Amino acid sequence: MAESMGGDTWKAHVSMALAQLFYGGYTVITKVALNVGVNHLVFCFYRNFLAFFILAPLAFFIERRTRPPITKKLLMSFFFLGLTGIFGNQLLFLIGLSYTNPTYAAAAQPAIPVFTFLLTVMMGIERVNLLRYEGLAKVGGTLICVSGAMLMVLYRGPALIGDKEMDHVLQIKRGARGQPEPSGWLISGLLNLGFDHFQLGVMSLIANCCCMTAFLAIQAPLLKKYPANLSVTAYSFFFGVVLTLIVSLFMVNESTNWILKQSEILAVVYAGSITSALNYGLLIWSNKILGPTLVALYYPLQPAFSVILSQIFLGTPIYLGSILGGSLIVAGLYIVTWASYRERQSTLGVTAHASSVSEPLI
Repeated sequence: MAESMGGDTWKAHVSMALAQLFYGGYTVITKVALNVGVNHLVFCFYRNFLAFFILAPLAFFIERRTRPPITKKLLMSFFFLGLTGIFGNQLLFLIGLSYTNPTYAAAAQPAIPVFTFLLTVMMGIERVNLLRYEGLAKVGGTLICVSGAMLMVLYRGPALIGDKEMDHVLQIKRGARGQPEPSGWLISGLLNLGFDHFQLGVMSLIANCCCMTAFLAIQAPLLKKYPANLSVTAYSFFFGVVLTLIVSLFMVNESTNWILKQSEILAVVYAGSITSALNYGLLIWSNKILGPTLVALYYPLQPAFSVILSQIFLGTPIYLGSILGGSLIVAGLYIVTWASYRERQSTLGVTAHASSVSEPLI
């Protein structure tokens, strides 16, 4: 059994590294589709529908004997998961990606575990002891991570790697193809307040992280009441598909927007099958073996993979603000996850010590 667990641990580490590589590829492939002119809502609908088409049969057959009965409260929870983790999370990510580049989009993702930590503290799920070094490290790492996210919004800086004019060329191509402005009235209002498109893009990425944070925080207690992982995912994607379709029918005016080009079809297939269906399965399976602390340690690999892939395939530049802000986010993430790991090891050590003392006495 120990040998089997050791083999599963090794496979889980490899799976997490591959998952982040797949996420990095998603940002690059999706950026190409956005440059071609795919509508954000249409892209989300096709992606969610494909993921639901893959996950629903698997959940039905694999968990048909272990799936608890559905109640109204569970349906409301599934609806909220679809609203935050599927609809809001994906749409905000696409808006942020369209206004920035894959490097910024991937650099913001490591903030998700830290934002999740903040929300779980407010909900009472996570506890912080400020009298211990681990508690201070959690708070300090969280502040560092949030500071990095704000730095990415307020400061862009010079282009250190690549041609700065590449972003302007991509924006001109996107405008020439008639890409509609996402949420035009909201974008126009924020532009009137003095924000530019790049800052709005980064703020959308931060809001995307907040949606995923709510998705993870609410999903954790829900899985204890409804421990069917694939079914929870399938229900979440079902409501995500419904919400995306309803909004698309009101927001997408041109029927031609529903017709995908070759590069857009490739992006939808990759996003629906790999990024949604496969990656979610890898994350859940690895989380059962490694635990959330070690799983979170792999998120900083996503910006590195995205930088490499975007430089190779898109030629997008890397700015000073991206390097500084991304470095702070990664540093804050590692500090928080290190503190959480130390607290867990300390708790396990105390439990093991208490067991070894009480057993001989009994």
